[in-house]
Amino acid sequence: MSQSVERALSILPLLARGPATLGEVADVLGVHKSTALRLLRTLHEHGLVYRRPDGRYRLGAQLFALAAEAIENLDVREIAHPYLVDLNRATGHTVHLALHQDDEVVYVDKVDSRYPVRMYSRIGRPVPLTVAAVAKLLLADLPEAELRALADRIEYPRYTARSTPDAAAFLRELDLVRAQGWATDLGGHEESLNCLGAPVRGPDGRVVAALSVSAPGVVVPAEGLLELLPQVLRTAEAISQDYSGTQESP
Repeated sequence: MSQSVERALSILPLLARGPATLGEVADVLGVHKSTALRLLRTLHEHGLVYRRPDGRYRLGAQLFALAAEAIENLDVREIAHPYLVDLNRATGHTVHLALHQDDEVVYVDKVDSRYPVRMYSRIGRPVPLTVAAVAKLLLADLPEAELRALADRIEYPRYTARSTPDAAAFLRELDLVRAQGWATDLGGHEESLNCLGAPVRGPDGRVVAALSVSAPGVVVPAEGLLELLPQVLRTAEAISQDYSGTQESP
């Protein structure tokens, strides 16, 4: 039975590359046409495969419906939360998760620092687009035309001397973020606060969320926070794999 399941599942990536004949399916599976036909008929009965009028087979509508439903019901916050807690326990610093919604980037989860000096932020609150590490990560993944249009229409408040001054500087910063795969806010929003972030990616490689570790300079200097980069990147990668369903089973 497991061999039949394995063979049936092998048909799906084959048909994802385009329609195939019965003979082509049989050749790829290394089985007789009668065996391939039995598997295709079973998949067809469940809507996962469709037989075209010309006799070739393609992926069925039910497969796309299941994929769309699964993606719609994926809750990146629920998946990410245990990892955020672990990162918080390991570092002691405030950990955030953020999503991009319209022209805003919003915190959707937070685990507070264990230190007395804490960061004031709350779930549901938009972050400053032009300086926040999580915002840079999410916006850097936008299509070029969409990103440039956004850069032209938003404002560039001078929160501190380190704030992003204009659209040109903003786009240069996002180019850097895209190239290196992580982002910082080193006193750009508040002089005394530093932040280090990494992207959470979906199955297609696009950024679906961003996580960050934040700490006041009196708790840890910027250099000390940057030393956590490997740990932050590993956490973001673990969340990405869990979200995408690519982690190996224990």
